Amino acid sequence: MNLETLGKRLAIEEGDRLVAYLDTKGILTVGRGHNCIARPVDGVNQPGDTITPEQDDALFADDVKDACVQLDNHLPWWSALDDDRQNVMLDMCFNMGIATLLTFNHTLAHIEAGEYDEAADGMAQSRWAKQVGNRAVFLENAMRTGEY
Repeated sequence: MNLETLGKRLAIEEGDRLVAYLDTKGILTVGRGHNCIARPVDGVNQPGDTITPEQDDALFADDVKDACVQLDNHLPWWSALDDDRQNVMLDMCFNMGIATLLTFNHTLAHIEAGEYDEAADGMAQSRWAKQVGNRAVFLENAMRTGEY
């Protein structure tokens, strides 16, 4: 995986805000999509609370590490993928969480089998794709081409 590229992409997709806000589901969020309800941040209790750039970087590193552990625990084959497709998997896990990602049974089976066109087609046909719009289009293309 390429954490620098992933970080830049997630900053675009999730935003990178040092001021806490409520996301589209009403969840207190800060930084690059860090869920402050699932993983509380000292001093961030309500919209408008702030973090430093250093805290932002640390939260992001911890969130990526957590997503990697989840992927390792549930989909151990993911680490054998090329860097770009690992980034797709991390991006999806970061976005929806491991529990939802694991519901993509057919898509995950295609990824594991190296059937990337079929996996991208499955991603495109999901409810998640309709919910996240351009993010899904980007990730489907990255899965298909291997260019994240």
